[in-house]
Amino acid sequence: MEEIQDKKYSQPCIAQPVSPAGLEALYVACREIYPDQPNPLQVAAVIKYWLGGPDPLDYISMYFNRGNSDLGVPPHWHYISFGLSDLHGDGRVHEKTGLGELSGFGFEITFRLKREPGETSPPTWPAQLLQSLAKYVFLSGNVLYAGDHVSWHKALDSSESLIEHILLMEDPQFKTVSTPNGEVSFIQVIGVTKSELECAQRWSPHGVIEILKKIPGGTCGGNWLVTDMRRGMSMFELDPNSSQLVKEGIEKDGSNLSGVAAVCSWKESREIEEDKYGEIVENSSSNNKYSSFSHGCSNSWQQEDFESTELLQKKNLENVMLTFNYESGKLLPSVIRGRVRHGRHFSFKAVTGNGMITLVGEGVSGKSVDTEHPYVATGPWLQVLIPDCYAEEMASDLDLLESDYEKLILPKVFSWPERGLSITIESGCIDSIIKQPVL
Repeated sequence: MEEIQDKKYSQPCIAQPVSPAGLEALYVACREIYPDQPNPLQVAAVIKYWLGGPDPLDYISMYFNRGNSDLGVPPHWHYISFGLSDLHGDGRVHEKTGLGELSGFGFEITFRLKREPGETSPPTWPAQLLQSLAKYVFLSGNVLYAGDHVSWHKALDSSESLIEHILLMEDPQFKTVSTPNGEVSFIQVIGVTKSELECAQRWSPHGVIEILKKIPGGTCGGNWLVTDMRRGMSMFELDPNSSQLVKEGIEKDGSNLSGVAAVCSWKESREIEEDKYGEIVENSSSNNKYSSFSHGCSNSWQQEDFESTELLQKKNLENVMLTFNYESGKLLPSVIRGRVRHGRHFSFKAVTGNGMITLVGEGVSGKSVDTEHPYVATGPWLQVLIPDCYAEEMASDLDLLESDYEKLILPKVFSWPERGLSITIESGCIDSIIKQPVL
């Protein structure tokens, strides 16, 4: 590996054009970690985004990292993006900001990929993965946070690998960087299996991350969670104790996820007449539909996005119909058991527009709903109260959604006429979905 280092990276310094101040500040942070690699291999957008190109990241640098055997971290390639923060400071991409503010979106994304034996240069497919995530951020305006997770639904490298989903955490080697254009943090992409993602959905992404770090032998990447696309077993198979830790965590904490971006809609109905799993017969008085197909990933959400709705008139509804795509709807049983029954709330925010459906437990403070008025709309935001006495019944009815997708016949309608509530699950698929923990 020493030979690789010398040949690939330890090149004599040559005169380079002066970098923009924001970009140079990030380069300095990288040189502090990799002082022996002043000129790393780099993927650059052929036509910059601000000149009409399709790729929002100006550059993605690729460094060789020796790892840390004491922490179970194997040698790997470290990919670092440049472009989600404000590199130029002249308004060509991001609004101008300064010290003490966020630079651009306030973060860059990184990825660590285990180096395969005999590999002398980093694979370039992770650059496209980072570009895809960045493209969604630019198109939606939504920020990625440590603790979010992404349902990618295919191997990250488009192979037959079991690593087909993503968790996000703070990059362990970077601190927040102060640039002339504002603050920049570094969010690391971690490749995980389907069962690990589902565990993060039911419980806690942070909890899953901590378990992955402690898998014996650094099989899951050690403390820095280096992604190994050849990992053939989940953390539950690698360490049987993981299942017990997860069970104890769920029993103690419930779920610490408070929201998800989703393909969803809600509709006020004058009446709902149907069998429990039958066809809906309804007379709609209004249709507040905010659904969209999102390629790549869906956005995280923040409660402050809806502060302006306090200025809108609240409306009590008698009957409501909720619609979710399967990807979002299959979360409902764990949302009710892990959030609502613990006296918490959970929100499904439409991937476009301001539409949002919030399921509320009885113990949530500041809610607009109560037992006499269980459905309250504030503009495009609908709150739905799920009383403790109905929560387990609803969750049990919805458990059907956790069965094999191929065995479900969609659309599927769940109805509780005595409550004036129905939920329709449609077959529309969203490529990926990011969850955000409680702030």
